[in-house]
Amino acid sequence: MKKIIALAMSLVMCLALTSCNSGNESSVPEKIPEPEITKMRSICELATMECYYHNVAKFYEEKAESFLWFTKDKHFWIEYAGVVTIGIDASLVNVMVEDEKVTITMPPAKVLGCKVDESTLNHRSVIVANGSAAVTAEDQTAAFKEAQREMQDVASNDMMLLKNAQQRAQKLIEDYVVNLGEMVGKEYYVTWLYVTEDGTQNITTSSQSDTTTQ
Repeated sequence: MKKIIALAMSLVMCLALTSCNSGNESSVPEKIPEPEITKMRSICELATMECYYHNVAKFYEEKAESFLWFTKDKHFWIEYAGVVTIGIDASLVNVMVEDEKVTITMPPAKVLGCKVDESTLNHRSVIVANGSAAVTAEDQTAAFKEAQREMQDVASNDMMLLKNAQQRAQKLIEDYVVNLGEMVGKEYYVTWLYVTEDGTQNITTSSQSDTTTQ
């Protein structure tokens, strides 16, 4: 009889523990998704812009050849097309979420890559001036390097182009934050923390439906 009573009490205690555990599990609130830095950095990578340039690289070397008192300068042009990639360094983007307030650190857009499109180069691309000294493969390589440097300089100093690249990334990120808020029933307000080249910071706040830039 004592064994039966002990077994019954053990069964009751097990049922009570099971009931308590079930109650604790159901009382744990489900985590509401928040804006994620990994998603924002992926968006920045997708927002990069490719700009195509058509240009002429010039090469000039004075007195490149000489024979007795005769000298020849070396002068030629290379017509080419190039691609410059402009965007945000995704590794510098950061986010802090506090209730409905989302603070996003946004670096300035910059030139991420620059290259000459080799498919545009052929035997007609090199134009040698009349009376020029002979043009070597090394001369053409030097001209290509100078062409890439010029393309990068032109793109890096195009403030309108850089601003458009930054706005493009910012708009896509803010759309992501707003859409996520609508899915979870929250109205997020975004504060942009801009980091300039000299390290200073500018803060601009935008509402859920409005994108504000510098």
